[in-house]
Amino acid sequence: MISYETRIGKITLSNSYFSKLIGRAVTSCFGVVGMVPRGSKQRLLGFVSKKDRLDTGVVVRGDFSSIVVDLHIVVSYGMNINAIAKSIMHKVKYTVYEATGIKVSKVRIRVDGIKE
Repeated sequence: MISYETRIGKITLSNSYFSKLIGRAVTSCFGVVGMVPRGSKQRLLGFVSKKDRLDTGVVVRGDFSSIVVDLHIVVSYGMNINAIAKSIMHKVKYTVYEATGIKVSKVRIRVDGIKE
């Protein structure tokens, strides 16, 4: 949870908000087939709910000055992984900054699978 004070009042942004915002941006990138759940909580929610969740495979850490994002993705077979990763990095940084005004200092992308 990220909180900061402005002259108008206190703003609080939850990790769930960031995860869903970033998950939507990542899954819309060309070459990304899906996200892989990380952690026991995400795996358990995946078993209970059969529908795809936007926050699956996204881990966000940081404070109001900058955040670090870890992503676990599955890419399409035959695609240039380096190009996909660069596209994801730019889209995540742009989306988060435009929505919240918070800079993303690092995006770590882990390709956990390739799907045909």
